[in-house]
Amino acid sequence: MLKPENYYNSERPEMLGFVPSRRTRVLEIGCGEGGFMSTLTGVEESWGIEPSPAAELAKRHFTRVLEGTFDEAKGMLPIRHFDLVICNDVIEHMLDHMTFISSLKNYIAPGGVLIGSIPNVRFYVNMFQYLLARDWRYRQYGVLDNTHLAFFTYKSLKRTLKQQGFKVIKIRGINTDHRFSGSVLSWVSLMGAYILVASTAGYFWDIRHLQFGFQAAPMGGNE
Repeated sequence: MLKPENYYNSERPEMLGFVPSRRTRVLEIGCGEGGFMSTLTGVEESWGIEPSPAAELAKRHFTRVLEGTFDEAKGMLPIRHFDLVICNDVIEHMLDHMTFISSLKNYIAPGGVLIGSIPNVRFYVNMFQYLLARDWRYRQYGVLDNTHLAFFTYKSLKRTLKQQGFKVIKIRGINTDHRFSGSVLSWVSLMGAYILVASTAGYFWDIRHLQFGFQAAPMGGNE
């Protein structure tokens, strides 16, 4: 199964609610072709980092694009400069995600924030697969993308951000009730998720969300 056609160029409208009003200087890590940046207004200076060939196309939407991984590019980034740092579907790909998250504080200006999205390992499709089918199958994309190196739940994401020196301002589920196909099995799985949530008085509320979006700020205001 190949990655979706828009894998590197999604506009990610579900993430706009996490974007702060102050966003004059923006850094997007893993920017793809720049689809998300193309939807942001009020940006005066935009930097992107992208290791794939999509970096060339991203140059249409950024002031500057650094081609390569974050570790290869970080030496060229200005310190405490950005009002907004974006990590949409990036953290789970990092070899050392703890160090990566902590290091982002170095590039956020006083009063600035970090936003991002991250897959939910408790998403109902994934959960039913390992509970009922007793399987954990990596794929080309999705929660079990074969390039993911770390997995998160709502609880562990909040804890991880806090441990790395961030205060969570908002976090909520996105891409809720997402189905990867319109098959009968897909619909049955979705109905099963609704039943599980209802029968446990909402205890399993989080399984309906494919991902979580968040906004966080360095503790102490990074001053």
